[in-house]
Amino acid sequence: MSQPVILTCALTGSIHTPSMSPHLPITPEELIEQGLAAAEAGATILHLHARDPQDGRPTADPAVFRQFLPALKQHSDVILNLSTGGSSRMPLAERMQAALQTEPEMCSLNMGSMNFGIFPLAERYSDWQHAWETELLEGSRDTVFKNTFADIETLLTQLGQQRGVRFEFECYDVGHIHSLAWYVRQQQVQTPVFLQFVLGVLGGIDAAPEQLMHMKNTADRLLGAENYHFSVLAAGLKQMPLGTMGAIMGGHVRIGLEDSLYLNKGQLAPSNAAQVHQIRHILEALGYRLASPAEARQQLGLKGKQQVNF
Repeated sequence: MSQPVILTCALTGSIHTPSMSPHLPITPEELIEQGLAAAEAGATILHLHARDPQDGRPTADPAVFRQFLPALKQHSDVILNLSTGGSSRMPLAERMQAALQTEPEMCSLNMGSMNFGIFPLAERYSDWQHAWETELLEGSRDTVFKNTFADIETLLTQLGQQRGVRFEFECYDVGHIHSLAWYVRQQQVQTPVFLQFVLGVLGGIDAAPEQLMHMKNTADRLLGAENYHFSVLAAGLKQMPLGTMGAIMGGHVRIGLEDSLYLNKGQLAPSNAAQVHQIRHILEALGYRLASPAEARQQLGLKGKQQVNF
């Protein structure tokens, strides 16, 4: 319990759609409101996607990001972490444009290509607001999220080396940890690295305690425990239990409506801040405390909010 827990809140993502929850933030104004509330509740990092303000579909348009990034920066000290994952239908050149132009402190970096199956969600709903929602979900049956080694190296070079961005390395399976370890050995990635163990996405490792332990043991073996920090993202109702387990194992936690729309089974989360309050209550009851943005910036070696381009 010597280190405070870095709490990442992923506000909206590109998996859930407007018909699934009225509380999912869509517009820049909603992202600002929910982002600042999550930061006030204790979130250390905000993991950010953007959506078309008109119909809520995922977008990587830098102009949309610029409608909410400055306000989040101005009114909070929270760390802003831009997704380079976008959605599986976007090519890399599109997915990385916002980060290239805004030069944030952090970006996500998916450590490999994979099947990313979100089509089972379509079976749970019937009343759709927009035609694109079912098209996106069902389309994932025959869509590969592409992040090849060449793509990874493009991100490492253009964002990391050229713009001073540090990464949240998203690992959806143990092979992704192996790939990251290779880049560390090649000195293309500097330690300590920040791993995000992602469990529960169809096509990746499943959300089970045994798998989280396997991910941690693999990272210890390939990277060395002293060379990385890790956080735990578990999809759906495994979000809170496995996040708590990750903190007990010495790691950090990611929550947010990108990863789960619920507080408890059958109970929609009314906001991202509600999930922050819930995990904060759990962690503090166990004797942990949440890291401040200043503590996280020092721990993760970030360049600081004054060095961004927004």
